[in-house]
Amino acid sequence: MTVWPRGSTLAGIVSFCAALGLWQAVVALAHVPPYLVPSPVEVAAAFAADAPGLLGALLATLSVTVTALLLATLCGTLLAALMSASRWATAALAPWTVILQVTPVVAVAPLIIVWVGDPFAAMVVCATVVAFFPVFSNTASGLAATPPELLDLFRLNGATRLQEVFLVRLPAAIPYFLAGLRVSGGLALVGAVVAEFVTGSGGIASGLAFRILEAGYRLQTARMFAALALLSAAGLAINLALGWLSRLMLRRYG
Repeated sequence: MTVWPRGSTLAGIVSFCAALGLWQAVVALAHVPPYLVPSPVEVAAAFAADAPGLLGALLATLSVTVTALLLATLCGTLLAALMSASRWATAALAPWTVILQVTPVVAVAPLIIVWVGDPFAAMVVCATVVAFFPVFSNTASGLAATPPELLDLFRLNGATRLQEVFLVRLPAAIPYFLAGLRVSGGLALVGAVVAEFVTGSGGIASGLAFRILEAGYRLQTARMFAALALLSAAGLAINLALGWLSRLMLRRYG
């Protein structure tokens, strides 16, 4: 899990502004056509010209992302706990979790959209599939890494298998779970965008991915860059929010 050192915020802002300045200078000096690579000023102007539409599309994408992340967290944690409590469950479910991990969601997204029917629910399912495995895998690793002396102590006191899982293994797995959750946050956004590309190519207007497709068809490159910038900002915000949550929970946990 990435932890930013203190004082890095200012350095990050300075480097970001320097990159924007270099981008603006290169585009201006090389006379790059706006339809190939627009300048930051042109991207900002494109955003200002369609701010309500782009921000509304961002909210649509984030609604899919957050819903998928919550479902992936719930399903991944419960499935990891179930497999930790039962060897039969591990044998029966482990192959399916691997299949979910290795199957490209872009290949099955059209089928999911056809089977589910509702566009929003279908996009949530696609994003959940993408975001599921890191939470599940990290939580399962944390459950398996519980100190054996704690398990022996609980067993000597007559604890059941479920009590062992929920009172000993799950609390010990919290750092692992939080690391997986932070990875899944970014993957949920990726899954939502992939699903929106599929639905957008089918004519269903949704979030920022549809706006990118629309701008591409119209050769509105600056508008495409504005939508991409919003996606990047959303991913950064999700990462920072989950990082703050991880530090808060680990501070209380420790």
